Amino acid sequence: MNTPLSLQHQPILLLDRTDDLNSDDVLLHFALDELLCRQAGSGGPAMCHMWRHPRAFVLGARDSRLPQAPEGEAWLRSLGYDTAVRHSGGAAVPLDPGVVNVSLIVPFQSAGPAPDFHQDFELMVALIRQALQGTERQIDTGEIAGAFCPGTFDLSIDGLKFCGIAQRRQRKAFIVQAFVIAEGSGSERARLVRAFYDIAAAGADPKLYPVVEDTSTASLEQLTGIGTGEDAVHRFVDDMRKVIRSWQADQDLTEAAASFAMPEAESIRTMAMQMRQRYQRTE
Repeated sequence: MNTPLSLQHQPILLLDRTDDLNSDDVLLHFALDELLCRQAGSGGPAMCHMWRHPRAFVLGARDSRLPQAPEGEAWLRSLGYDTAVRHSGGAAVPLDPGVVNVSLIVPFQSAGPAPDFHQDFELMVALIRQALQGTERQIDTGEIAGAFCPGTFDLSIDGLKFCGIAQRRQRKAFIVQAFVIAEGSGSERARLVRAFYDIAAAGADPKLYPVVEDTSTASLEQLTGIGTGEDAVHRFVDDMRKVIRSWQADQDLTEAAASFAMPEAESIRTMAMQMRQRYQRTE
């Protein structure tokens, strides 16, 4: 498998936390990404961070400003969802054990301009396409009408979205974050998001939120022969690991590993608290 140009001269390390479903605060994952990105921008290595969360609903910044967003979040919490506003782009996304979250964290080269933001997205597209090569299904890019968290770099099969991609840039590094619906029903997740907007967007300009349709979204379990139930999740994660290892081939990882330090739990909690305060709705 070919290594993308942006990673050919900088080894990438893998941090796979998909088996850890104990977190009760979804922002801890985003806080870890933020700290890893700072580390990458200060001489640390490129990273691929994969994780899952038991039950959460993550809003985009625009969602949090909808007129009835507090009521929408209260309804979600009554259903047992952890809610938060993420710092990268995009709109509302429900998370559960059937959704694999992938973050690519890459430092800029010390000299020259920062890469075009489209290259950031293309890096994630290349990773997921390579991971799904064995399914022999065509992976298309482009916004899917009626899908939640719509974007130019939606990934789809036969017109049904299974992955959304967002990004965040720091001064010397960037994070590209993707959610991949590996298992379960895409339409059930779409109905949940639509129900949230029915509450949160009451009285809002229709241009401020996506119109979500049941038939827009599906999982890899539904779209491919990747497996059923939890097996679909494990198969996808295994295939992602294989791609990262292929990108690591012929690379000396010693220096990259030596420059990596896992952020301490207290630092992650502090960052999560800061992020929650930063994006907290104020009247």
